[in-house]
Amino acid sequence: MINRLQLIRNVGQFDSVDGAANIPLARLTIIYSENGRGKTTLAAVLRSLATGDAMSIAERRRLAAQHPPHAVLDCDGGPPSAIFENNGWNRTLPDLVVFDDVFIDQNVHSGLTVEAHHRQNLHELILGAQAVALNAQVQQLVARIEEHNRELRARENAIPVGDRGPFAIEAFCDLPARADVDEAIAEAERSLAAARDQDAVRRTPTFDSLELPGFDLTAIDEVLRRDLPAIDVATLARVQAHFAALGPGGEAWVADGMHRVAVGPDAQSSCPFCAQDLRGSPVLQHYRVYFGEAYSSLKAAVANATSAVHQTHGGEVPAGLERAVRVIIERLQFWTRFCEVAEVAVDTAAIVRDWRAAREGLVAQLTAKQAAPLERMEISDQTRAAVAAYERHRQTIAGVNEQLRLANQAIAIVKERAATVQAAVLSQDLARLKATKARHEPQTAVACDLYLQERAAKQTTERQRDQARVALEQHRAQVFPGYQLAINLYLARFNAGFRLDSVTYANTRGGPTCTYNVLINNTPVPVGGADPAPGSPSFRNTLSAGDRNTLALAFFFASLDQDRRLANRIVVIDDPISSLDEHRALTTVQEIRRLAERAGQVIVLSHNKPFMCRLWEGTDARLRSAIEVVRDGAGSTLRAWDVSHDAVTEHDRRDAKLRTFLNTGAGDARDIARSIRPHLEAFLRVACPSKFPPGTLLGPFRNASRQTLGTPNQILDQNSLRELEEIVEYANNFHHDTNQAWETERVNDQELRGFVERALRFTGP
Repeated sequence: MINRLQLIRNVGQFDSVDGAANIPLARLTIIYSENGRGKTTLAAVLRSLATGDAMSIAERRRLAAQHPPHAVLDCDGGPPSAIFENNGWNRTLPDLVVFDDVFIDQNVHSGLTVEAHHRQNLHELILGAQAVALNAQVQQLVARIEEHNRELRARENAIPVGDRGPFAIEAFCDLPARADVDEAIAEAERSLAAARDQDAVRRTPTFDSLELPGFDLTAIDEVLRRDLPAIDVATLARVQAHFAALGPGGEAWVADGMHRVAVGPDAQSSCPFCAQDLRGSPVLQHYRVYFGEAYSSLKAAVANATSAVHQTHGGEVPAGLERAVRVIIERLQFWTRFCEVAEVAVDTAAIVRDWRAAREGLVAQLTAKQAAPLERMEISDQTRAAVAAYERHRQTIAGVNEQLRLANQAIAIVKERAATVQAAVLSQDLARLKATKARHEPQTAVACDLYLQERAAKQTTERQRDQARVALEQHRAQVFPGYQLAINLYLARFNAGFRLDSVTYANTRGGPTCTYNVLINNTPVPVGGADPAPGSPSFRNTLSAGDRNTLALAFFFASLDQDRRLANRIVVIDDPISSLDEHRALTTVQEIRRLAERAGQVIVLSHNKPFMCRLWEGTDARLRSAIEVVRDGAGSTLRAWDVSHDAVTEHDRRDAKLRTFLNTGAGDARDIARSIRPHLEAFLRVACPSKFPPGTLLGPFRNASRQTLGTPNQILDQNSLRELEEIVEYANNFHHDTNQAWETERVNDQELRGFVERALRFTGP
């Protein structure tokens, strides 16, 4: 509550005013001021106290004042008092709300137009303080989200575009790490290459196994160890002695000669060399035993073993190995482009060298056996070592063959994929893998982590915004229908010829806003964001100045009805009946009286003395105080106002003027004649309020009175109606709407006295 206006200095018309320091402000305080005396300045000071905005005071600095504005108000929340100095308040009074031209200009309209900021401010006015704070929270969160967006753009720019591949920043930063990303990239590149070269992949064979035959040492060793166990020792010794005597190759020479000697016990045989008869030769019998069937079988076994070695390990067989290895190397170069193939390392020169050594060693020993079939022999250690070296090569080749088998499995998959998977899909997979690798490079990983942190912070802010919006939407869904009902209730009380419809809200890029329709004759006139078409009904051309002021006042009162803190509010109302006719002024008085019963304090400022007097008269004397702004030299000052002295009505003044003329003849005769008709009208508005409401003319009233004569709804009786008509007939001579020559109409003093007397008698008790 504001208790006293202690000091107003260097503001507007106020030089250094402390005249109201001893005038306590009551729950209802009225401040009367003629136009130009400082009423609006006082309203500006109070608005500044509410908002803390120094501009509304600073811009009213008194002209030619040597010192800046200074104001001291004793109000709740102290001590100290609320003090404005050095272009600022020491404290504010946020529970203070003001209705004035600024309120209208900010929340309702500017002259003839309703603009976007009016609808936005009206939206906040409708919501009330609680929801305004909620809406402010939403707007703060929206602004914070914009800050997040700016920071995200900055952090996005820190991540190289080339690293992202086809991915947007969000998807790029969300790529999970892969420990095998390098291997996966290589595999994807090969698969993509295979898909792009499908024909070659389809035509190129897989790997053939390498063939490296082994040596059957067991069989060879068995052949070398064979002899002729059926030959007795004496025969064997005799034959071998003879072979030794023949020298190298003797056994073979003899064996060949045996083919030329007749066979059988009775055969006539002679020596093929000397032609001597051999029938008595003892050695021939030994030869026949030695070179028998067993001998031939042994010789054949040795020959076969030798032939097998040559056939399996000799000739073009080693060269075939070298060719096979070259083919494998060539295919390896092709298939490594498309799949993971282990490198094949085969030292064919070493293999062939050790292979030849093993083969030649075995062949040499078989040759020796061939020359001495009955001699028991064994594979030499040297030859066995050569074969062992060769066997190691065979083990190596077995490992290579296993590699080739696994490679063939991978190649089979490559061939299948190349035939079924599209290159575009593989290209996307490869791009994802490369982006994954780039995403988790150390420097890029840090930048991405910072981006994700900011994104998470933004998401948290967005959740908070959404929660606040839901709460705000729920509040608005409850408040707006009730607000529309309250506005229309006030418009009905003010006897406005219009109502509001479709009072609703919308979220726009500029912020939450309010739209509504003015409903006139059941025809909606939209008051929204779009400009009306030229010539169409609009706020500008459908509402009069009084209607627009009435609408603003209804908005203000309806907003107070929604205010849960109204009992603590200080309500300042500046000039509430500007452009309002008499019946709306009366309604305004009634509403302010009701408001004074509910609010913490109501301060009304006006230049309309009858309005202020009427407001004063209907208020409990214990709850009211009055101040007037009066001229003080070149400025203005504040002093207590004796409202009762000024509460005499115009009707009372006219009545006194007419009676003075009747009794003393004092007064201007023409002015007296002009006063007769308004005196009758004022009386009839009180005597017949339902039949003669404000704005009604005497002509239609007299017609209605004639039509109801003799009926239950009779207004005036026959004599009263005739008297009224005759008095009015005389009075009309002195008004411009009933006599064009009213200014020159002759006034007869005697006649005037008679009609003044009749008028006073008609309006008297």
